[in-house]
Amino acid sequence: MIRVIEGTKGLAAVFSRGGFSMPAWERYIDDLAPGVRALCEADLREVLAEGLSWEGDFVPLLNGAWADEACRARAAASLRAVTEGLDARIAARFGKSADADIILYLGLGNGAGWVTPVNGKTTILMGLEKIVELGWDSVDDMNGLVLHELGHVYQEQYGVLRRQLDRPADAFLWQLFTEGIAMVFEQELAGGPAYYHQDKNGWKNWCAENAKQIARDFQADLPVMTRGTQRYFGDWALYCGRPDTGYYLGTRLVRHMMETAPFDALIAYDVPAVRRGFAAFLQTL
Repeated sequence: MIRVIEGTKGLAAVFSRGGFSMPAWERYIDDLAPGVRALCEADLREVLAEGLSWEGDFVPLLNGAWADEACRARAAASLRAVTEGLDARIAARFGKSADADIILYLGLGNGAGWVTPVNGKTTILMGLEKIVELGWDSVDDMNGLVLHELGHVYQEQYGVLRRQLDRPADAFLWQLFTEGIAMVFEQELAGGPAYYHQDKNGWKNWCAENAKQIARDFQADLPVMTRGTQRYFGDWALYCGRPDTGYYLGTRLVRHMMETAPFDALIAYDVPAVRRGFAAFLQTL
C-alpha cells in the first residue's frame, strides 16, 4: 500500500521569526515523520564536512523555499495528481502494488527525491526546498520523482534490485537495466511507451535519432567507465550535450527484453541474463 504524507502545513512556524529556525524545524519534522530528522541531519553533516557552508549554502535555500509559496503549492498539487488512485493503477497494470510511504516535506537540502528506509518502512522523501530550487513542480517532474522511484521500489520488493557486482562494467550495465525497469514502470502508469518525463527541448527525438550511437558508445565506455567519467546518468552528466541518455537507452533495452519475457520475470534477472539481453538489443539497432 502507498501512503502519502503531505508536509506543506505547519511550515509557517519554522519561519515565524523572519527566517529558518532549526529548533522549529526539528519540532515540525518530528511531528510530521518521526525518524526522518536523524536521516536529514546525518546527511547534512556529511555534506558540510565536504566544505559547504550552512549559512552560505543551506539557509538561503531553505528561506527561498518558504518565499516561493506558488511553487510549493504547484508541487503539492502535482503530487496529488500523480498519486490519486495510484495503488489501484499499479495493481491494474502489474497485478500488485508497491508498499511505500511518500513524504513531501521541508528537509535540510537533502534531495528532491530520496528513497530510504524510515523505521523499517520503504520511504520516498521529497524535499520541498530542493523541488523549489530546481523548479520541479510539474506533473511530469512528479512522475519522475514518484513513479520512477516506485519502479525501483517495485523491483526491490518483487524482484532483485541490488546485486553484488565486482566489476565496474557490470555495475554500470546493471544501472542501465534497473533505470530502464524504473522508466518502463513509470511509462506504464503515465502514458505508455512514448512517455518520457525528461522530454524537454527535443530530448526524446534526439535520443531516438542517435540511439544506435548512444548504445555503441555506452558499450565502448563500459570497460573504463567510472562514477566521475560516466556520461549517461544524471542531469549533470552530458552525452553530446544531452542529459539522462542512459535512461532513454535503458528504457529501450527493457522494452526489447519484454518482447521475450514479462516485466515481472525481468525484475528478477541476474547480470548474465542482462548481458545477453544487452547483446541481443545491440543487434537490433
